Amino acid sequence: MPTATKTEFEPVIGLEVHVQLKTASKMFCGCAVQFGAPANSLTCPVCLGLPGALPMVNRQAVEYGIRIGLALNCQIAHRIKFDRKNYFYPDLPKGYQISQFDEPLCFDGELQLPIHDESGQPKVCRITRAHLEEDAGKSIHMEGSTLVDLNRAGTPLIEIVGGPDLRSPEEAYVYLNTLKRNLSYLGVSDLSMEKGSLRCDANVSIRPRGQQKFGVRSEIKNLNSFRMVRSALEFEIRRHQQVIESGGTLTQDTRLWDDEKGETRSMRSKEEATDYRFFPEPDLATFDVPREWVESVRLSLPEMPEKRLLRFLDDYKLAEADAEYLVGDKALADFYESALKLLDEPRKVAAWVVGEVTRELNDRNASISELKLTPEALVELIGLLDAGKLNNITAKEVFHAMVEAGEGALQAARRLNKLIEQDEGALSAMIDEVIEEFKDRAVADFKAGEEKALGFLIGQVMRKLKGKANPKELGPKIAARING
Repeated sequence: MPTATKTEFEPVIGLEVHVQLKTASKMFCGCAVQFGAPANSLTCPVCLGLPGALPMVNRQAVEYGIRIGLALNCQIAHRIKFDRKNYFYPDLPKGYQISQFDEPLCFDGELQLPIHDESGQPKVCRITRAHLEEDAGKSIHMEGSTLVDLNRAGTPLIEIVGGPDLRSPEEAYVYLNTLKRNLSYLGVSDLSMEKGSLRCDANVSIRPRGQQKFGVRSEIKNLNSFRMVRSALEFEIRRHQQVIESGGTLTQDTRLWDDEKGETRSMRSKEEATDYRFFPEPDLATFDVPREWVESVRLSLPEMPEKRLLRFLDDYKLAEADAEYLVGDKALADFYESALKLLDEPRKVAAWVVGEVTRELNDRNASISELKLTPEALVELIGLLDAGKLNNITAKEVFHAMVEAGEGALQAARRLNKLIEQDEGALSAMIDEVIEEFKDRAVADFKAGEEKALGFLIGQVMRKLKGKANPKELGPKIAARING
């Protein structure tokens, strides 16, 4: 009998990303948005859901939503309508969430990823919709009790719903990083997963490769990092495949990710859960979104990463890896271009930013804005190196010292006594001393044609001068003295 062919399955993944907008006040009231404030100190009758309290729409939040929609190539709705999403929220006092149901602010967009699909074309993921809503509060579970902090209740969010176009956990990981990078250029959110201002739910199913119909879907919540998203999807894909291959039946459900155990667990069955009940928010009238407003927001958009990357490659002739790295962090790319205005050496400046500057950022777990370093100070350091006042080794020592102290390169170099300010007479005397000391060994080897011996002699002179010399200049001088 012929052996049965094993079914090859294809994952189908769609991501829902919640972005907390960086407004001064909440979505429907004047309470401040502030992370880390004392519990329940940023509340009012509106976000507490008290009887008679009436919401008002935050204009800045709407504008931020339009910015996001335009950056994701979305259509922008001609009017804004809010709805009540009725569901039991233990940390949302009024018992419903003000959101958008059938008329989202943004729809029919797309996000191009820096990878290719199976046909070799750039991978594009559809953006089904992006709608405005308010956040819930925060439940704090303690032994024997649960506390509720309502500071976050009413914070403006935009939920970005991607289409079911991703076919692997790795593609999902790339999607999230690309989306975060693009959003960072807009200045609409601090995008901190640690603070909860960027959250993701993942929907995943599998189907036999080539089949158009979707399989039974699981939604995974409690994903606090992009790494977790990738790991959770890998686990769920394996679980779905094992259930199907063993003859079992999958049930549409919502699951939580347990990072310590590396597995998901069922939270509730979608088939048993009560559907959300939506109806138009009676306390908020619909209002138009003037096309003039949309166009003014479009004109205010910054240069987006894709265009900036092409410019870095074309204008600055950077290596692709360096250009992609710089463009990936808007603040770092801005720092780089500020330095270029002072020193028109694109590759030289990029080497320092991608190298030593990045090393400092990683060691300190800091952003470029938190580093005590200015573009002027970096350019000053490069100038000292180019002028022969520092060598490659001492330049790095001075760099780390100036970042630590927040001072200029020349000031740090003088404080560390690293400046090369030696007179020729003293340098010649030191070269003669080394030649005499090693005349029967390295000097003889060099005369016999061993070029490596010259490096040894350079090192000996540098050691006696405590590094205060330029090794590139020492080589010819030592060779000339030996051969002369």
